[in-house]
Parts: sequence; C-alpha cells; structure tokens
Amino acid sequence: MPDHGGWNRRSLLKGAAVVAGAAAATPLLGKATRAHADGSDADALFRAGKFEQAARAYEEILRTDPTNLHAARQRGYIGLLANRFPDAEKYLNMALKLAPDDKETNQLLGDCYIRQDKFALSVPRWRAGGEEGYAQWFAAIRGKPYEIHGDVGRVEWQQQDPQPLVEASLNGGPPKRLTFYTGAPNLSLTASAAKEAGLDPVYKEKTDFEGLDIWVYYGVLDSFKLGDLELRNVPVGWSSTESGADVSTDSDGLIGTWVFYHLLTTFDYAGQSLILRRPTPAAARKVHADAARAGTKPLPIWISRDHDIGSIGSIAGSGPRMMGVNFGGNGGESAVGTSLEMAERLGIRTDTDRPIETFGHSHEAVVYPCYPKEIRIGDAVANDIYCTADKNGQINTPWPYGNGIDATGYFGHCFWKPYNITLDFTNMNLYIIRGKAT
Repeated sequence: MPDHGGWNRRSLLKGAAVVAGAAAATPLLGKATRAHADGSDADALFRAGKFEQAARAYEEILRTDPTNLHAARQRGYIGLLANRFPDAEKYLNMALKLAPDDKETNQLLGDCYIRQDKFALSVPRWRAGGEEGYAQWFAAIRGKPYEIHGDVGRVEWQQQDPQPLVEASLNGGPPKRLTFYTGAPNLSLTASAAKEAGLDPVYKEKTDFEGLDIWVYYGVLDSFKLGDLELRNVPVGWSSTESGADVSTDSDGLIGTWVFYHLLTTFDYAGQSLILRRPTPAAARKVHADAARAGTKPLPIWISRDHDIGSIGSIAGSGPRMMGVNFGGNGGESAVGTSLEMAERLGIRTDTDRPIETFGHSHEAVVYPCYPKEIRIGDAVANDIYCTADKNGQINTPWPYGNGIDATGYFGHCFWKPYNITLDFTNMNLYIIRGKAT
C-alpha cells in the first residue's frame, strides 16, 4: 500500500493509531552542481538526495544572503535527516529568527527536539507550527522519556504474515499482541488495550478513518516491556469509535519508529524475531563486527517526516537512489512499491489491466502489479519479483504532505524475509545480513 504523498504528519499519526500502511520517500539523482542565487541548483541537489552537496550549496547562498529563509531552513533540514542535531539546530534557529511564525521551520525544529528527548523545548515549536495536539502531548511528559531498563529484549514473532505480531506488556499487565511498522511514528494502541493499561488522555481529537468518524487520544505509558527490556515514560496514542469500541481488532496496537530509534534495533525476518538492545558503543561495535564477518558493509540511513526511514538502493537499473526502507506493517506480497509514473520511466513491466484496490493511511488507493528485472539494496537482491506501482503516486511531494525528495520507491515487508536487518540510529547506519541473527 504505497504512500500517495497526500496526507500530512497529523493524518499519518491518526492512521497509525489504528492501522499500518506503507510509506515511501525516495529521490531521483540529478546533476546540478552549483548554487544559483535563487537556490534552484541547491534545491535540485536536495531533491536528488545529494544531501552533502546540497548542504554546501545552501551554505554558499547563506554566505552571500544570510537573510535567505529557504536556504537556512533547508540546510537545517539536511542536518535533521542525518540526526546531526547541532547542525540542524544551528540552521533551523537561524531560520526561526528570520521568520518566527514559519510553520515548516517550527515543525522541523520540534521534530529535532523530540528526537533528542528535549520534549519541553519542542512544545512551543509544535504550537507555533500549528500542532496543538503534539504541543499538549509533549508538555505532559514528566521525567526522562523512553527510559531504558535492561540491556537486550528479544521476542519471537507470533506470526509473520499478513503483518508481524509480537508480545509486549503494558504497565505490567498480561502480554498483548502488537504489530510494528516503521512507516508510523509513535507507539499506538487499541481503545481496549489502553483502558486495560489504565491510560488517561492528555489530549483528544476527532478524525476520519476510512469514512468512519473516530476519536484519537494521546497519553503517556508508564511501562512498555518487550522480553527483558523495558521502556518507561513512553508517549502513546490510541483510538476508538464514537461508541468507545476498538477501531481495529487485528492486534492490540502498533510499535512505530519513535520506539525503535531509541534503541539498537534488529528486525530478524529470517529468524522471525525482534531484537532490541540498549544503544551503547559496545553494542554498536558488536553489530559492526558481526556484519564485517558476514561481509556486509553499512549503508547510510536518513529519517524524514519524523519517522520515515530511507537508505540507498536501486530498482530496474535506476542506479543508486535514496529509497524508503519499511519494516513490518501489512505490506502484502509486494517487495517494492513505486509510483506508476516512475515504473513507466524505468520501463518496468506493469500489469495495468489488473488494478488492486486497497488502503494506504486510511485512504483508498489503487496499485498495479509490476515486475522489475532487479531490485537491490546493498548486497540484498531480488530479480523479477512481484512489486506494485501506485496509480496516484507522485514523483515529488513537498511539505506539508511529503518530504520534498524525488521518490523512486520503497522496500517493503516481503523483500526482507531472507535477512536480518539492524538499524543503528546513533551512527545512522543500516546492516543487512542474510540468514538468522545470532
């Protein structure tokens, strides 16, 4: 279920509270090399995913025009993509001084602060960015958020398809069956699971989900335990129908990227387990050493729209591109999702006579089967495998509905099954190893 690029951060969060879809954000490489005074070359480099070159181009603009809001904001955004927080804060605060009411700058800076668990600093930024729900939610956090107890949590999957399920304990209660998905931000629960855990909302709002009016609530979970690892003081959302019933009963909730980026996370598809480690330097060194012994080199990762993860891959001879990497979710049998326009550009055989009507982030979607000759990320390769092309997918979706990077496609749940994949959010690297994790 590809991301149409048609919904903002808030609608995605609402949808994640009840269902897992697929999100993709990936660029088509360009050849611009210099920064024009109007920023067009810098913007072309950014859209192409050439972030280091784009950063230098925006800096060149700012040297001659330090009042250029767009250049300052984009330079800060590039820092944020790679979790380079000093860079991100420097340039986003520069942009904020130039335009204190600019919503995009405020939201990017709010995201920068929550990634560092600086929730109090994020509150005025979310409020100025028009996200009152986020502001009240993060203002309610007391003490250290995502406080880690234990060193390793390993849980076996209760099932792999149509979406992985693992067991976790909420506030010390009996095990609940949760799915996970990196195309969603926060930890989210069903209404019944939230009630059993004794949760009270700090904010609520009504929204539409697949034509149904539902209520979405935001609160704080005291304890979230997976295996032998526990997180305390965790932001959580849940949803209900007007009558208070669960919106979805496929699972008791969903674990999103915000949980995973606080940990050294391994999605062990081959061994059907989820492994969460305290992100210490020693743990990261072991992951790197294990990967080196397996002949695997680290790939870079970036985070956009506060949760979407991207790395470098290719599809149908496209050459290296930043492509979305989605783990978990109800991804069906498609190994890669792309747009119909991109499939046509790359000459991918696409069966437009067999449309598939589905949903993505609580909205209707139509995709077509397609069969690229090769898809690749690092040494992980698949040939002539079933993929999907989104009829309404756009090449580039700017803020507030997308990340402004040219989209090539994303790797989905089905692609990863022969591998175990570790994400190191401290060093912003991804490791793909064939076979079960040790």
